[in-house]
Amino acid sequence: MNDLIELLPKLWASAGESLVMVTIAMIFGGIGGLLLGLALYLCRAGNLLENRAVYVTVNVLVNTFRPIPFVIFIGAIMPLSRLVVGTGIGGPAFIFAMSLAASFGISRLVEQNLLTVGPGVIEAARAAGASPFRIIRSILLPEALGPLILGYTFALIAVVDMSAIAGAIGGGGLGNFALQYGYRQMNPWVTWAAVLVIIVIVQTVQLLGNAIARRLLRR
Repeated sequence: MNDLIELLPKLWASAGESLVMVTIAMIFGGIGGLLLGLALYLCRAGNLLENRAVYVTVNVLVNTFRPIPFVIFIGAIMPLSRLVVGTGIGGPAFIFAMSLAASFGISRLVEQNLLTVGPGVIEAARAAGASPFRIIRSILLPEALGPLILGYTFALIAVVDMSAIAGAIGGGGLGNFALQYGYRQMNPWVTWAAVLVIIVIVQTVQLLGNAIARRLLRR
């Protein structure tokens, strides 16, 4: 217990590192996932921008990379990480890997939630002469916004889990803190302190996501 008190400054610093990693990964992964999800939805047969070649390409890409466990995914894309961020290990490389993995996961959430929008609403807008961009901006995304918020909340929690895995293999943050000062030192107090901080982060994110989605769904 005394060790934990002495390590509190490191615990808060590690929590901050994890939050930075998660935030950056969600920004880039969220945007990438939205674009991929829109491509999957819009290019499906019978939809606004029907394009079989684009749909098949994106679908195969997502299906190929989304199921890969994150700890393997990090190693698999190491050459690409070196090309993009200049290194295959460390914080920047792991954030890049988290962003990419989040993009593939979020894309399916976006696609599934967009499919819940009634096709009659889309057809009515098309019949009125609205452009595809206007339909996406004014009808499709607003109609699906509540479910999308819940989907992104789920994805953010998954990214928190990724950050812990990245930390355990040298990426810093709470995963590294729990492994270095808890598990390796056989100190359960330190390990559970890191777990508790992660639980607080996840619960806070879930409560905020639920509250925002509930408000949007009531409109």
